[in-house]
Amino acid sequence: MSRPEPPYRREKRDPRAPAPVHPALRSSHHYGRWVGLLGVVIVVSLVLNTIFGAPTGSRALAPGVHLPPFAVPLVPGSLEGDADVATRTDQGEAGRVPACSERGSQILNICELYERGPVVLALFVNSGSCRGVLSEMQSLSATFPGVSFAAISIKGDRAGLRRLLRAEGLTFPVGFDRDGAVAALFRVATCPQVDFAYPGGVIQQQALLRTPSAAELERRVAELAGASRGHGTG
Repeated sequence: MSRPEPPYRREKRDPRAPAPVHPALRSSHHYGRWVGLLGVVIVVSLVLNTIFGAPTGSRALAPGVHLPPFAVPLVPGSLEGDADVATRTDQGEAGRVPACSERGSQILNICELYERGPVVLALFVNSGSCRGVLSEMQSLSATFPGVSFAAISIKGDRAGLRRLLRAEGLTFPVGFDRDGAVAALFRVATCPQVDFAYPGGVIQQQALLRTPSAAELERRVAELAGASRGHGTG
């Protein structure tokens, strides 16, 4: 049986035309090259830690901490650019506008997601068992309609990511962290890393730092949904 096509199909455009760049998304210049090098280091570390186990002390972001703001291009779209991670206007190389204010049909904005309700966010690389969490998240999305599921690919090949989204029939948003800036903000050390946040963006409990079983992921999402009832968005 064929899988359903995702609702956010890639927009058609003239292949001869340059890909659009959102005016607030960072371009890969001096700062971008430095973060890009950091992103390569992160990806290599993720692969090694996934194979040999996470180093002692890898704890990602702690419960009670607010999710760092970011806006990234959605994988299926044609928008190019590095993550906007600015927290205020004209924050130098982090971004020209606050990331939370950067919205659009081709942008994954974490602030927009947690404004709606609780969020389950997976950060992954498109390799091996790391991406398996995506299909598990997809299977739970209908069971927990009040929870926003999303994922961020750390670097990688965008064409390959588009094939992955089609093959898995993913209907939740998947963003592209081209230079690894978001991975650095989230202190990613293992693959995947799955964070759980209340409405308003405060981390509810410790992130999963490995590929969870279907039962474990369902239990954690159910705990988030239950704990989020009556939780404010401030």
